[in-house]
Amino acid sequence: MTERLPLFPLNTVLYPGLVLPLNVFEERYRRLVADLLERPEDEPRRFGVLAIKDGREVAPVRPEDGPAGPLDGLGTVTGDPLEAMFHIGCVADLSSAQPQPDGRYELLVTGTTRFWLRSVDVTGPYLTGEIEPIEERPGEGSGALAAEVERAFRVYQKRLAGAREATTHGRQQLPDDPQVLSYLVAAASVFETPVKQQLLACPDTAQRLRTELDLLRRESAVLSWLPSLPAVDLTRQSFSPN
Repeated sequence: MTERLPLFPLNTVLYPGLVLPLNVFEERYRRLVADLLERPEDEPRRFGVLAIKDGREVAPVRPEDGPAGPLDGLGTVTGDPLEAMFHIGCVADLSSAQPQPDGRYELLVTGTTRFWLRSVDVTGPYLTGEIEPIEERPGEGSGALAAEVERAFRVYQKRLAGAREATTHGRQQLPDDPQVLSYLVAAASVFETPVKQQLLACPDTAQRLRTELDLLRRESAVLSWLPSLPAVDLTRQSFSPN
C-alpha cells in the first residue's frame, strides 16, 4: 500500500526510533508544519524525511523572486532535482512543535517507518510524495551479530574519544533488540551521509549489523593510528524504541 506524505529533504539521515530536533525557518516548511498542525489531534501528523545527495537544505536567497519553491536548492549539480534525493527515507512523526515569535518552529520528531519514494508532486508550496512502507526483516544471525556490533561499537567510542582528546562518560546502556541496536549504532557513529544512507537502505537487520561491524572495525583501526583528529561531535540524539 502507498501513502501520500509531505516531504522534508535534509542533509542528514533519520532512522526509525531516533528523535530529531528541527529548526524550521523557511516559508515552504513553515507552511508544511502549519498544515500538519491544522489536522485534528487524533489524526497522525507525519512527513517523510529524505537525505539530500545533490544540493542543500536551504534555498538560495533571492528576495526579488519571493518565497522559495519546493525544488529550490536541490539538483544544483546534476540539474535533476528529483534525483537529488535518496529514494529510501524515514517517516517522521511530529512529537512537538513550538512556534517562535519570528514565525519559526522548533520541532521534535521521531522516526517511525522506512519507505520507498515512488513518485513526487512538485506543484504545491512544498514537496509531497507517494511512499511505500518497507517491512523490517531480522535476517539470518542478527542476534549473534548484535553482540559483535555492541563490542565493536564500544571499542570505536573509546578510540574516537581518545582521538578527540575527550573522555567517555560511563558505560552507555545499549538496547538488546538487534534491530533497535542497528539503528542506534548507525545514528551514533561518525559516518558520512552516503554511508549512513547505505545503512538505512539495508534489506534487513542482519545486513545492517554486518555492514556496521565492518565499518566499526575499520574506523577503530584507523583511529588507533592517529594521535588526534579534527574535532567532530558524535551524533547526540535521544532514542525511542517505540
